[in-house]
Amino acid sequence: MENITTKSIIDSVETKNKILENPALLKEIDLVGQLLIHSFRQSNKLMLCGNGGSAADAQHIAAELSGRFYFDRPPLDAEALHVNGSFVTAVANDYSYNEVYKRMIQAKGKKGDVLIAISTSGNSPNILSAVVEAKKLGILCIGLTGLDGGKLASLCKHVIKIPSSDTPRIQESHILVGHILCEMVEASLFKKHKK
Repeated sequence: MENITTKSIIDSVETKNKILENPALLKEIDLVGQLLIHSFRQSNKLMLCGNGGSAADAQHIAAELSGRFYFDRPPLDAEALHVNGSFVTAVANDYSYNEVYKRMIQAKGKKGDVLIAISTSGNSPNILSAVVEAKKLGILCIGLTGLDGGKLASLCKHVIKIPSSDTPRIQESHILVGHILCEMVEASLFKKHKK
């Protein structure tokens, strides 16, 4: 029987090597970082949304920016849109789960803000609904997806497509990309780098 530990690590490394070997993808990651930096400099906020593991990734990235990443500095306005459990369950019950992120964007979003929409398939209905609503409000939409990007790819202005169709490998790379973006933002806005 093949060793699951070894295979998982090898597959994860191979996925990250595919990112490293894709100049267009690396350029897109750098561009998204610059867009986030610009948005924060304009006193706008970052909103993030996802389901399941992608919701956890959204919360993780938001925490790195609103708390701290490598060093102590002022907090940035970044929030995962699912963290109010009462709101999520009320809207899901009274309307539909597909409306949860859309309604939070209606409540909090404004022109100039950024939405990072995370979906490994690119086809999660509540994520797609959120992006459609965000675009109406003039919010810059960035997708984090898997290999083909799904429907999300055509809705977002910028899409970071992880070159894999394996959900765990995509999610591992999403958090890598999230950490890269956090480091770029922190280093640029606060002119300090990790030691």
